[in-house]
Amino acid sequence: MSSAVDPNLQTAATSDLESHHAKPAIPPVALEPGAPTDVDLMLQIQTGDADALSQLYDRYHGIVKALILRIIHNDTEADDLLQEVFMEIWNQAKNFSAQKGKPLGWMVTLTRRRAIDALRKKQAYARAEERLQAAPEQQPVAWVENVTEKEIEAGDTRVLMTKMINSLPEAQQQVIELAFFQGMSQREIAFHTNIPLGTVKTRLELGLKKMHDGLKELKDEL
Repeated sequence: MSSAVDPNLQTAATSDLESHHAKPAIPPVALEPGAPTDVDLMLQIQTGDADALSQLYDRYHGIVKALILRIIHNDTEADDLLQEVFMEIWNQAKNFSAQKGKPLGWMVTLTRRRAIDALRKKQAYARAEERLQAAPEQQPVAWVENVTEKEIEAGDTRVLMTKMINSLPEAQQQVIELAFFQGMSQREIAFHTNIPLGTVKTRLELGLKKMHDGLKELKDEL
């Protein structure tokens, strides 16, 4: 995956953001006799019924992914966001009210909002990747070490970094460990993990930012 900013990204983003209020054509879902309605499933999810979420996923994951793809235009990213959307449905189910609308309409609104947020972040990441291109690809360790020298007056850097890395999400933790402890370049990490180079760079940036913020908090406590 090229890290250069797609010249069509801004145009596509603007078009998608301007048109996101347009209601997509959603085909009706035929339910089997005796199957729970969408409202039934949402009410069950509100009580913590994971099986109800699974049924809702089976019923609507194709529609939700299609909505995401209208904005994101990347199948792999759409799959990731699809999982995030259904996790948010699980977490935000308490906010659903049958008196205010149908479950599918609520899901469409939630999905569109998450997809647009993801698109905006993607644009920001693309710009960040350009900045990363100017940094030596072989020196992710130096980025962290420079931060620790500025922010931490004393302590075992390796132990501190291990603790900070272990606090990261697993995806970010993986690339940070390969860069920090094994000295792999971004391209080597991409080849080793079969993760697109752009994704590796994004995860490195996010992980390093969280570590930087954590070090700032630590400094404030010292």
